[in-house]
Amino acid sequence: MSESELSIVLASSSPRRRQLLDRLGLPVTHAIPKIDETRRAHEPPVVHVQRVAGAKARAVATADPNAAVIAADTSVVVGDEVLGKPADLDDAARMLRRLRGRPHTVLTATVVCWAGREASHLDAVTVVFTAFSEDLLRWYLATGEHRDKAGAYALQGKGAMLVERVKGNVQAVVGLPLARLPALFATVGLRLEARGDRLSLVRTVTTVSPPGR
Repeated sequence: MSESELSIVLASSSPRRRQLLDRLGLPVTHAIPKIDETRRAHEPPVVHVQRVAGAKARAVATADPNAAVIAADTSVVVGDEVLGKPADLDDAARMLRRLRGRPHTVLTATVVCWAGREASHLDAVTVVFTAFSEDLLRWYLATGEHRDKAGAYALQGKGAMLVERVKGNVQAVVGLPLARLPALFATVGLRLEARGDRLSLVRTVTTVSPPGR
């Protein structure tokens, strides 16, 4: 990494978010923020994901003020219920039956912090499940892919077998919408710069006109 290139810290333990950033060739490390992600009583899902993503980013930015921090939080919402990560196999089966044959919403809040500045974006994506059979449900649960996944499925994996269509940013369903990052970085005074076949993150260059012009 060159002297002008900024370090990036992903405030998440999610391997899926790390894999998405790795596609860009960015030098990324990760830190697991120690915050309470419990949803507050009567807290709307939209407010919850934005609050948690912001708390993650600020916790890591405080620990490493020289780094650019990226954080995200994702919730699966169906009707009035927020589906988190399943507690066990039975809970995963309950969630998937709840989603079967109907649309649900995936909310992902993305937050970038750098040098005391913060920028955020919220994606709301509609995912429609097929009316899959009990045999297909048993097969999917047997793969184990449901573990540690909000809503008990992974769109980027075998869970695609359960999905009829998606309206919105697919990467937001996976957990980190890459297309949002350039605008978020720009808001806090940073930009992505091409370096060969990869990208790097640098401070935005401000051109100052000479005196008399």
